[in-house]
Amino acid sequence: MKKEKILMTGNEAIAEGAIQAGCRFYAGYPITPQNEIPSFMSTHMPDSGGVFIQAESELAAINMVYGAAATGVRAMTSSSSPGISLKQEGISYLAGAELPAVIVNIMRAGPGLGNIWPSQADYFQATRGGGHGDYHCIVIAPASVQEAYDFMYLGFDLADKYRNPVMILGDGTLGQMMEPLEIKQPKIKNYAKPWAVTGCKNRPRNIVKSFHLKEGDLETLNLSLQKKYKLIQEKEERYEGLYLDDAKIILVAYGTMARIAKSAMHKLRAKGKKVGLIRPISLWPFPKKIFQEIVSHKQSAKFLVAEMSYGQMVEDVQLAVNGKAKIDFLGRSGGGVPSEEDIIRLIK
Repeated sequence: MKKEKILMTGNEAIAEGAIQAGCRFYAGYPITPQNEIPSFMSTHMPDSGGVFIQAESELAAINMVYGAAATGVRAMTSSSSPGISLKQEGISYLAGAELPAVIVNIMRAGPGLGNIWPSQADYFQATRGGGHGDYHCIVIAPASVQEAYDFMYLGFDLADKYRNPVMILGDGTLGQMMEPLEIKQPKIKNYAKPWAVTGCKNRPRNIVKSFHLKEGDLETLNLSLQKKYKLIQEKEERYEGLYLDDAKIILVAYGTMARIAKSAMHKLRAKGKKVGLIRPISLWPFPKKIFQEIVSHKQSAKFLVAEMSYGQMVEDVQLAVNGKAKIDFLGRSGGGVPSEEDIIRLIK
């Protein structure tokens, strides 16, 4: 028996997935092209017993998420590019206090206010921390409406598992396009939260903070965070690989750009070209192991990195292969999107 599917935009799927994954607090502020997320949340969060707040600013929204997360509730916010920039201080606070939360960025073109067209130019902001201090967000990049929904479960689970902020990184195309979506039966993992601020009537009090003035305390915290990040890097690399066994040229792309690269790959293979694809799903931790495995077995492997930016993820590919393979780059930004024809022309 076929499971029923419904048509949803990527933004609506993110919001529905968050609610199904147990999100019970949302605070946000309007900005295109992610406005369908707060709109959906404002309608459906009360029905799920959750709280929706349209904050007075992006700064207020992320700090409300900090407060809600400190109580142990699954909390999230969403925005787009310049709005995420305004949230960076609060995201750093979340990482420093080791609080789980999910932050959705539906990227638009920049720099500055830019425009509302799709872009992938926030890659560095997402994967390099973005705010101040030695910290990382776990960064997950969906490439379809179904994944936009599914990865909200994954995002909240990873946030709780590691007590760390998780960023879902999409773009304006993913947020606005509609595709069939299968709504799944919720399977929520319940992680114990003995650190949460829930009152101290029957136990010692908890203090949630990212401020450490006593000499040595902050360095101790940082060493503990680095140990956690190393564990995340070991355990949480995710990618999709296609035709890697026989590929002589391997396309590398994520999110919406990976869909275009995948179509170009199929057209090239139909003409006898040995082309494969690596689609990073976790952008941090970046899936280095598959690249290292390929270059250790294929001395002649070549990579073509395609991005809706002028060269950001390509640096992680370069670090992963460590000079052992040729890497070419194809990129556009400011709302420009590399096409199948661009990829095919460059490979030919």
